[in-house]
Amino acid sequence: MILAESKKSAKSIIDTFYKMDTSILLQQYIEEANGEDIRIIVVGNKVVASMKRTSDLDDFRSNVHRGADTVAIKPTAKEQFIALNATKYLGLGVAGVDLMRSKRGPVLIEVNASPGLKGVEAATGINVAKHIIQFVEKNAHRSRK
Repeated sequence: MILAESKKSAKSIIDTFYKMDTSILLQQYIEEANGEDIRIIVVGNKVVASMKRTSDLDDFRSNVHRGADTVAIKPTAKEQFIALNATKYLGLGVAGVDLMRSKRGPVLIEVNASPGLKGVEAATGINVAKHIIQFVEKNAHRSRK
């Protein structure tokens, strides 16, 4: 992930990747998020855990493995709706859905089909792995037919 701090910088970055024949994905920078995002864990069609991640002051990315601080939260109804629908749309049984809070409301950033559990379990005290195992046990017969 690279932050382009101006249009000129963005153009240079895009040109560089274009010359390397590399695929890129552009994402709008949401300044008011202040280095925070929300990770919502969906298992089946249920939100089982959620946390807010806050980045280090020197980094705009709020990944746990980069040292982000975490705290359990209760997502709003709209945030839950977005997370559940994104997971359903992608046909996933388990997902880590990342959102940012913006001036125009929650914005979907990413859906992870194999989310890390260490950060969310530590922040929330919820045994997410147990929820996933129960979901798999309950639905394993469907894939055998």
